[in-house]
Amino acid sequence: MKYALVYMLFLMLASCISCGQNQTDLPKEKIKSETKDISTSGWIDTKYEYTDSIGKSLIIQNSLPKGGQKYTDPDGEVYNYVIFFTRLINETDNPLELKIDFPVDSFEVPSLPGKYFKILVPPDTMTLDKLPLYTYGLTDLESFLDNSIHKQSSSKRTINPKESSGFYVVMLCLIEGAHGTMRTGLSLKGQNLFYRIKIDGSKSNTKSIDKEINCGSINLKNLMLRK
Repeated sequence: MKYALVYMLFLMLASCISCGQNQTDLPKEKIKSETKDISTSGWIDTKYEYTDSIGKSLIIQNSLPKGGQKYTDPDGEVYNYVIFFTRLINETDNPLELKIDFPVDSFEVPSLPGKYFKILVPPDTMTLDKLPLYTYGLTDLESFLDNSIHKQSSSKRTINPKESSGFYVVMLCLIEGAHGTMRTGLSLKGQNLFYRIKIDGSKSNTKSIDKEINCGSINLKNLMLRK
């Protein structure tokens, strides 16, 4: 009887340990399945895929805008700001060396001679978990703008093979300047990077804008746009 009782206690203990192990494993599997792939559907405006000589790809994803709030610079000039991000996915076998350089004054506002749109690149890295957040999770924006609005905006980063990286772009537009639906996007011509700004002013009775700015380069050669 004594041995039978000990045996039953042993079976109950083993059952509890097994049950506890299953409860620990299940949440890990659930987390893994939820974070394996984060969909960018609904956030991406344009996507370009470039392939090298062996068919490996560099993918550039450009977001839709967020923001539209007002910002007053240290000199009292009032702007609207809009935030975008660009994500590069390096599926090639080589590290990608990315260099971004925007001039201090990116291009002139058609309706305001002598006034310019400004494009700034914060040092923060955009990650997919920030997609639903306000301004795509970009923080300390006003402090960054105060310190950078009258400077050339540059960024350098390395994206290793089979990795991705995203960066923010802040577009500053004068309140009394061009208004309308804004779209932007980074693309590649050879090893040179170009940033295209399109503003449809037809609904706000202002002039539409379609401007392309040479804004940097990459080190990878012989990439072709996949049609």
